Amino acid sequence: MLGLFRTASEWIENRVPVSKATEFASHKTVPLHRYSVIYYFGGMTLFFLIVQLLTGIMLMLYYRPSAAEAFESVEFIMTVVPFGWLIRSLHSWSANLMVFFAFLHLVTVYFSKGYRKPREITWITGCALLFLALAFGFSGYLLPWNKLAFFATKVGTDIAGVLPVVGEWTLRFLRGGDRVTGGTLSRFYGWHVAILPAFLTVLLVVHLLLVQIQGMSVPPRAAEEAERRRPMKFFPNFALRDLFGWLLALGVLVALAALFPWELGEKADPFAPAYKDIRPEWYFVFMFETLKLVPGGEIFGVEYEAIPILLFSLGGLLLVLVPFIDKGVERTGRSPVFTVIGVVALAYMVGMTAWGYRSWVPVWVVLATVGLVYVLRWGTQRVKAESES
Repeated sequence: MLGLFRTASEWIENRVPVSKATEFASHKTVPLHRYSVIYYFGGMTLFFLIVQLLTGIMLMLYYRPSAAEAFESVEFIMTVVPFGWLIRSLHSWSANLMVFFAFLHLVTVYFSKGYRKPREITWITGCALLFLALAFGFSGYLLPWNKLAFFATKVGTDIAGVLPVVGEWTLRFLRGGDRVTGGTLSRFYGWHVAILPAFLTVLLVVHLLLVQIQGMSVPPRAAEEAERRRPMKFFPNFALRDLFGWLLALGVLVALAALFPWELGEKADPFAPAYKDIRPEWYFVFMFETLKLVPGGEIFGVEYEAIPILLFSLGGLLLVLVPFIDKGVERTGRSPVFTVIGVVALAYMVGMTAWGYRSWVPVWVVLATVGLVYVLRWGTQRVKAESES
């Protein structure tokens, strides 16, 4: 029996160099400093992505992507399929948590200046993965074919349609026609389960490979501390801590899915009036509330609503290009200007999101306000520290 195992191990080793990967993992280390907790956010995002993939595959076995059967198939999953309601709730909750941790991961990398040379491509692929996560959320929102998803998708695609020059083409490309119909549902399903996962797989492999090769970035302010302290071995020390975080996340996720199951609502009716207080998912609320403040009209043939959309698009482009714009951090290890820009942008997103949910229970508004104050205070301290160092 032992000889058979040795022969099988040799056969696998000759074709898949497992020992080389094990050797590489044994030499990989993680820097230790007062900001080391930020290294776990990327792994947490990966965990929720894995949950998304597993639950999504199970939902695909029963889901039917057509306007006539989509709602009924989801209803069948939630009422007839054993534990189908739990699988759908896990999928929905993990989608929101994945976006949250992806955003949190990007924010911490930005403020720790983790985009510095030679990690420019790592930063670009990370930004692209966050944009893909948002695209997953937008495309998957319509799939249950309920009223809320239908009208939210209609509003979202209408916003894209006000863009100058390419607006009409973008609208028809997203909807597959002039209106949100069953063709739109089929198109979104194709994006959600085939096209976006293909892009995600390529970008994720490149991103993880670069992280493994280049190692963890150390914030400039913690460089001296990281040099003094002995680094932690990635395997098994860091990996076990990461796995423990995954187990905690799984417990929280299951509790949320069981105690607050995701509702299905009513079937979409294209002829019914839209909801009075329609809004998108929480990660799009700050953009949606901004557009609501823009008055109607146009200037030089461009609708006013197109201006903030173009500004948001420009902001996304500048975010991707930060490693090539922020040259000060390479020379001095500090970039207070970009820190200020990041704090202002983060405070704006938190503030507008809180404003979008102002009709909710007051405690949530209070919590959002406290969070906004904390962001501003924390940002002020960081800018002051960078200026003095």
